[in-house]
Amino acid sequence: MSEQAVEFSPTSWVQDQTKKILATGTTEGIEVFGSPVVLLTLRGARTGKLRYTPVMRVEHEGRYAVVASNGGSAGHPTWYYNIKAHPEFSLQDGTVTKEYAAREVDGAERAQWWERAVAAYPPYAEYQEKTDRQIPVFVLDPK
Repeated sequence: MSEQAVEFSPTSWVQDQTKKILATGTTEGIEVFGSPVVLLTLRGARTGKLRYTPVMRVEHEGRYAVVASNGGSAGHPTWYYNIKAHPEFSLQDGTVTKEYAAREVDGAERAQWWERAVAAYPPYAEYQEKTDRQIPVFVLDPK
C-alpha cells in the first residue's frame, strides 16, 4: 500500500511510529512504555479511507487481541468504530503481515484475553480503573 493510499493519525507520536514502521519494514524496536506494538491497516468507518493504527502487541498462539483502552478515557478510540464497521483487515507483526477477522469478545473469553493484555501492557489495568466503561477487547482470528 502506498502512503498516498492511507491517512495517517493526526497525533504526531503515532504518526512518527507508523512512518518508522513503514520505512524499516518491521514493527520490531517500536515500543510504547517498553512494550512492543503491531500495526493494523483499518478502513475508516465513515470515510472508507485506509488508516494505519499501531496498537500494543497482545499475541497468543497465532491470534491477537486489540484493546480499545483510549488511555482510560470516557470514550472509545476512533479505531474502535473502524473495526466495528470493517472487521477484516491486515496486521503487521515484525516483518510479517497477515489478514485477520476481528470480533469483540465478552464473558470468560474477554477475561482470558484481558489477562493476557494486562500481562503484555500493565497500564491497561490502570486505564480500566480510570473509566466507567468496560474497555472493549477484540480477538483477531487469522483468515
